[in-house]
Amino acid sequence: MNEKGKTVQHFLDLIQKSRKGKFKIYIGMSAGVGKTYSMLQEAHALLKNGIDVKIGFIETHQRAETHALLTGLPVIPRRKLFYKGKELEELDLNAVINLRPEVVIVDELAHTNIEGSKNEKRWQDVMDILDAGINVISAVNIQHIESLNEEVKQITGIEVKERIPDSVLAQADEVVNIDLTADELIARLKAGKIYKADKIESALKNFFQSEHILQLRGLALKEVATQVERKVEHEVSRPKALRHERFLACISSNEKTAKVVIRKTARLANYYNSKWYVMYVQTPKESAEHIPLDKQRHLINNLKLATELGAEIIKIKSKSVAKAIIEQAEERNISTIAIGKPHLNLLRVILATNIFNELLKKLSSNDIDLIILS
Repeated sequence: MNEKGKTVQHFLDLIQKSRKGKFKIYIGMSAGVGKTYSMLQEAHALLKNGIDVKIGFIETHQRAETHALLTGLPVIPRRKLFYKGKELEELDLNAVINLRPEVVIVDELAHTNIEGSKNEKRWQDVMDILDAGINVISAVNIQHIESLNEEVKQITGIEVKERIPDSVLAQADEVVNIDLTADELIARLKAGKIYKADKIESALKNFFQSEHILQLRGLALKEVATQVERKVEHEVSRPKALRHERFLACISSNEKTAKVVIRKTARLANYYNSKWYVMYVQTPKESAEHIPLDKQRHLINNLKLATELGAEIIKIKSKSVAKAIIEQAEERNISTIAIGKPHLNLLRVILATNIFNELLKKLSSNDIDLIILS
């Protein structure tokens, strides 16, 4: 694209951005911190100031204080549908877009929609609403952010199934952390303000342990701080001397290793607001005829995960993994290469080649950083 074309495209992007609705996300370390309560409080404040605000979908979890705040707020009726013999309710996306309120409240951003819905996930519904020029206020817990999935699993021992891509959070105009101390949250749980009495003891022994809450709180605070830093860098000032970061995550067909490298590189790229790639080098040993079906399936799933997190995929056939990395790093002006730790397959393959020294020399001469992820 020539300079004139770039200028036109930039102007079109500005027009498109101005037409989109504004997006605000309340984020918290766990259920019960008060995200839904805060959204409803904000809805009342907006209504008092003459703003046309409507409730698209709110999940009160039968919490009395939260449910009481629904009084006086206009609610868009939910869409009812039958699934496996049960009548269930979902956000009515078409009704929201047709009614065109100035602001709509949509809870549970990571929710998976019932089969037969237009979109698989609620966050995709929210993207459609924003594209229609409607402002959205939503909420999500820290454990539902895709790139934090491994860390949350290590902290809690639970793998969260419903997740949102980091790119959704990055599109928010405002991210607000709803913060409580571990003691305050546990006190709310014991007082029956989060779950019913029969679930309290189990919650205290599992997810709501003090050390779990402290670590999740740290993740939430760090995530919001990162979003604010990105916003300041992008909108306030960007030092001219700042190096333009481009990340290349190199993965093997090892399912677990690849996931870790992808998620951690996604977080780095998100922090620097930079372009990033995920590269898989198919050696003759892993050709379509030789690679086991389970490894092939894991590889496809990991490349899909990388795409959802915003990476561009590079898939290359080569006898030399190290040589392929050098070529792609030079061609794409990569600033940082991310790789799994030494005992994992990919680095072992590189170390076994006689051009590893050449790789290090090339990286050094091109001012490319190599990071080894645990």
